[in-house]
Amino acid sequence: MLKPLGNRVIIKRVESEQTTKSGIVLTEKAKEKSNEGKVIAVGPGRLLDNGERVTPEVKEGDTVVFEQYAGSEVQVGEDKYLVISEEEVLAIVQ
Repeated sequence: MLKPLGNRVIIKRVESEQTTKSGIVLTEKAKEKSNEGKVIAVGPGRLLDNGERVTPEVKEGDTVVFEQYAGSEVQVGEDKYLVISEEEVLAIVQ
């Protein structure tokens, strides 16, 4: 499993709908990548200049919305994950 460093977060994307509200089935090329996902792992937090560490606001299991083109996609086995900075997380879905 991946262990994020610093203020990074590992996210598993939530798959977007494959059918529109009107019933049209979208092909793989027509679908946009979802900018919503589940937090799989969280780093220890950002390190300040004075040596203190800022505790991350997100935690494992949170569903979050993040910037559309954020982070780097990595593949571990069959699974694809997104490694992003906590600053790229826009909101926690409640």
